[in-house]
Amino acid sequence: MSSSAHYLNPSDAAERLGISPKALRLYEQRGLIAPVRTAAGWRTYGPAEMARAGEIAALRALGLSLAQVARVLKGDAQELAPALAAHQARLETEARRIAETVEKVRALRTGLAGGEPLGMHELTRLTRPVAEVVAAFDLPWPWGGERFELRDVRPLNYIIGPLGSGKTRFAKAIAEHLPDGVFVGLERAVNDDARARMGTDPALKARVEQALSWLLDEGAAETPALTALLVALEADGTDIPVVDMIEQGLDQASQEALAAYLRNRRPGARPLFIMTRSSAILDLGAVGPDEAIILCPANHSSPSRVAPIPGAPGYEAVATCLAAPDVRARTEGVIAWRPQVA
Repeated sequence: MSSSAHYLNPSDAAERLGISPKALRLYEQRGLIAPVRTAAGWRTYGPAEMARAGEIAALRALGLSLAQVARVLKGDAQELAPALAAHQARLETEARRIAETVEKVRALRTGLAGGEPLGMHELTRLTRPVAEVVAAFDLPWPWGGERFELRDVRPLNYIIGPLGSGKTRFAKAIAEHLPDGVFVGLERAVNDDARARMGTDPALKARVEQALSWLLDEGAAETPALTALLVALEADGTDIPVVDMIEQGLDQASQEALAAYLRNRRPGARPLFIMTRSSAILDLGAVGPDEAIILCPANHSSPSRVAPIPGAPGYEAVATCLAAPDVRARTEGVIAWRPQVA
């Protein structure tokens, strides 16, 4: 077997590591890994590069920013203590959930052994998330008033669709009917509410500053738009934010940093709904089990969940809606196709 058999191309390396090729490129851009180049200039990853990439991926899974990862790899372990504490909290939360489910199953088995009847709804509840949130409402215009049921809400929920598809009205309807839902509009970046809230809430100010520090380490630029967004995301209480065009006012580096931040929020964080058309925010190759995509089609069919799997119903429509930040800037004002009314 030739030595080249031990080297992987970027796509195969990313698949082996369980990350996206985009993440692998980001590691290289930040100087965390240096792939081997073939004579033709192609990137390849040998055993040493794969081992280093695996270390980086593991540290990222703990919630470390790229700058924190770099410091840990250089021997500074101070960043690991809070990351491990947060990881422990996530594991303990999951352990409690599993323990509660096991206890329910034990009680059901005991009841069955004693001849008690078992309702199917009890079995159904075992397979649903403990904190499932459900909202049901009539869809607004441009839909025809069809009934919509929102089930299986994930920690991170994307709302996507072309311009003119009604996704803003749909998002507002979710915020109105979802228990504790609150719509976070585009005006968030042009008023002084964010600074005022931090001025009267020291705990919120501390959380925002901590999140901002993480994002700056990740390459984001500190702007009023980013600060206002963090205030909405980090606000204490039970409100579930439904954010209009989350990429508004953020450059590409900030959007990429924000996407990483959203996937590494503190344990027990509230569900979040975000509207987006940016591929920097919604990387279809990196969507995990805690994320869901809801598509508002251009033809005004009812919004529906789309699996992030090529070939799945609606996948191509979602992919078509997404574009890089620079492309999105050039296509502002393009209107989705609307059916002609006879």
